[in-house]
Order: sequence, then C-alpha cells, then structure tokens
Amino acid sequence: MPLGKADFLGKTVLELGCGNASLLCHVARWNPRIIIGIDLGNSVQGAKRNVSNQNLQNAFILQSDLNSFSSRTKFDLVYCIGVLHHLRFPEKGFHSALKFVKPGGKFHFWVYGKEGNNFVIYFVDPLRKIASKLPWWLIKFGIALPLATGLFFFSRLFSKISKKRLAQFVPLFQYFQWLTKRDFGFHRHVVFDQLVAPKTDYFPKEMLENWLKQDESIDPSSIYIIHRNGNSWKFGGSIRI
Repeated sequence: MPLGKADFLGKTVLELGCGNASLLCHVARWNPRIIIGIDLGNSVQGAKRNVSNQNLQNAFILQSDLNSFSSRTKFDLVYCIGVLHHLRFPEKGFHSALKFVKPGGKFHFWVYGKEGNNFVIYFVDPLRKIASKLPWWLIKFGIALPLATGLFFFSRLFSKISKKRLAQFVPLFQYFQWLTKRDFGFHRHVVFDQLVAPKTDYFPKEMLENWLKQDESIDPSSIYIIHRNGNSWKFGGSIRI
C-alpha cells in the first residue's frame, strides 16, 4: 500500500476492522505512538491474544462497530482494509471513517473492485449467497477446505505457466501472479473469507472517485486510487488542514 514506516513512526493510528490483528501487529512494530484496532466480531478476542502474546505495549483492541465507534481524539492515520465491501451502507462507512482523521492526517482503504472481477462476481458470488447462510464450521471445513485445495493446486500449476503468453488469458491473471507466492493456509483463508460474508459489493473506480471528490473535508491534491492485482482498489488521501 502507499503507506510506509514513516507514516506510522510516532503517529496515532486507528485500524477499522482489525480482524485477528495480524496486520495491526505487523505495523505496530513500525513504532506508532499508539495504534488502536476495532472490530465488531468475535475476532477481537483473538486480536487481543495476538497483541498480548507479542507484548505490543503501544497496541490496543476494542470491540465496536465502525459507524457507532466514538473517539474524543482524532488520529494521524486511519486505515480500513477489506471492510467497506461487506457493509450494508459502504459509503456511510467511508464517511464515518473520515471523521476520525485529524486535519492534515491521512486515510487509506482497500476494497474489492468491479473491474477485473467478472469471474468472482458471476461464479463465486452466487455460491457465497448460498454458503453464507450455513454454519461457519460447515463453510470452513465442508466447502472452503476442498475448494481451497483445488485453488492451491491450480495456483501452483499457474506459477509454472505464468510466463507463457496464453497464461495472460486466465481469469484474474494478475491476482494469481500474486497468489502463487502464498501458502496453503492463505489460500484457505481467501476462500473462507469469500464465502462466509453475508454481503459483498464490488466497487467500480468511478464510484470511489465520486466519494473522494464529493467530500469537502478531503484535500483534492492528496487523492489517489490504485488498481491492485487487477481486481481491487486501494485509495486514500489526506484531510484538509
């Protein structure tokens, strides 16, 4: 992402939708003054354990909803990875997140893109609409595990043919170039995450451009939208001083 160690060093940071805090624990080692992660789900218990096990004195986990979370202080940096596309009202979530950024502070988001995701939208998402109604354990072990096994073997095969000219016609070509570097556990996580969500949206770039342009609190010269792995968007900017 367009954020590096310098964006965290000595700063106050808020992660919206921290999950099990795997990313939070990583960036906490970049020495922010304080980093707070919030999540609505039961994953906060695992997040707290991970923070405690790694003895991160500058990191804290809270259980809260993005839209109802309140803070008396604003942050130098607010980031939200893979959350907006699961919200009932994603644009509301976007604007709610900006309220936590101090003037001159930065914000960063990552969401599923509509562009480059036709295979997922037309083949995977219909399965999600059925699977997401099942118990989580059945999704994880009865559906995600066998699908992830097939995906992993295809990923390994793709790594051997990715430099062939015909490989460029494989759906999600850029995404698979990235995925082939990951282990089986990551493949399983990707499949489970796709199937367990009750709601998933895929955002066209134009929609994100409108969100950013229409919010007058944003410094227009700071705006960026970057296509990631050919099927998702990372975008952000800064709040006006």
